[in-house]
Amino acid sequence: MVLEIRNVGKAFQSKDGQVVRALSEVSLSVQEGEFVSIIGPSGCGKSTLFNIVGGLLTDHDGKVEVDGMTIQGPHREIGMVFQEESTYPWRSAIRNVELPLEIAGVAAKERRKRAADLIKLVGLEGFEERLPRELSGGMRQRISIARTLAFQPRIMLMDEPFGALDEQTRLLLGDKILQIWQDIRQTTLLITHNITEAVQMSDRVVVMSHRPGRIKQIIEIDLPRPRSSENITDKAFGDYVGMIWRDLREEASMYLTESEAPGAVAKSA
Repeated sequence: MVLEIRNVGKAFQSKDGQVVRALSEVSLSVQEGEFVSIIGPSGCGKSTLFNIVGGLLTDHDGKVEVDGMTIQGPHREIGMVFQEESTYPWRSAIRNVELPLEIAGVAAKERRKRAADLIKLVGLEGFEERLPRELSGGMRQRISIARTLAFQPRIMLMDEPFGALDEQTRLLLGDKILQIWQDIRQTTLLITHNITEAVQMSDRVVVMSHRPGRIKQIIEIDLPRPRSSENITDKAFGDYVGMIWRDLREEASMYLTESEAPGAVAKSA
């Protein structure tokens, strides 16, 4: 297994001194080249888990390993893509992608070639010299993905990367991510709220419980590849969406009830 999450737990202290347990005893093994989605109700600790696996949070129970080595901070083998806008507005598309190679000291000619190849991979050939403000939200997110791929991480973590996009754009961007994954077979862990997205893209979908987040169910998506957004009307696809929603519905209802209670405590995603 390339990635091992072993009995991971995390608690936070709220402003009023209460201890809020975000995660409890989360364990998951991810194989080389596998695409795994993690889905759960708001407040179940998905983004906390993302930050732990990415090495941004190190004060937690349990451990995370890449090839048997414990993660103790940001790791060279792990690339991260966030929901928030992360392109640099003063750099062109290709210079955004070049940035990690520039920092690593790669020669200008080589980094320009590698960045151009990645721009082509994410389907933005012809937009190399455009500034982020001249690109749509989906195009900017593809630039962020290309920039993360530039330093060739073995594992890609994505936290709601399409969350700010409309439904049509996120479906089409999902198709593009799947095409990239088919080309390079990179181990990918996707955090999402969207059941359709999870089924569309994943080998397995991990369903998390209401806070504190635990793994409630792991569902293998036995649908043929390659897949695309065209498959969402298939009966088998719909059956998986329904199965996951049945698992999630009770957990989401618990979150809704708690969040509407007087004096509810703010929750981690």
